Amino acid sequence: MKKPSARIREEIARLQEQLKQAESREAERIGRIALKAGIGDLSIDEDDLQTAFLDLVRRFRTARLAVNAWGREAPADASAAASFTTGAAQSNIGEG
Repeated sequence: MKKPSARIREEIARLQEQLKQAESREAERIGRIALKAGIGDLSIDEDDLQTAFLDLVRRFRTARLAVNAWGREAPADASAAASFTTGAAQSNIGEG
């Protein structure tokens, strides 16, 4: 049986609220870690900080190994990390 549109809208609203809560938990966790690492004490431009985080994501995504259907380890797909690349993220942080 098909769901009425009102019920689908209710489910969407519920899922959006769950997403919002999950994102808040993740942001708080990452924020705590960043503060413990001393990022709060640094004067960093937001674009440079985002670039550094994108580089960190790329590093961990490409370093992680995936297991293929035969149980063998294979390099993780780097294209997912590359999809996060923005114009700001394409510059080198160390340039100056």
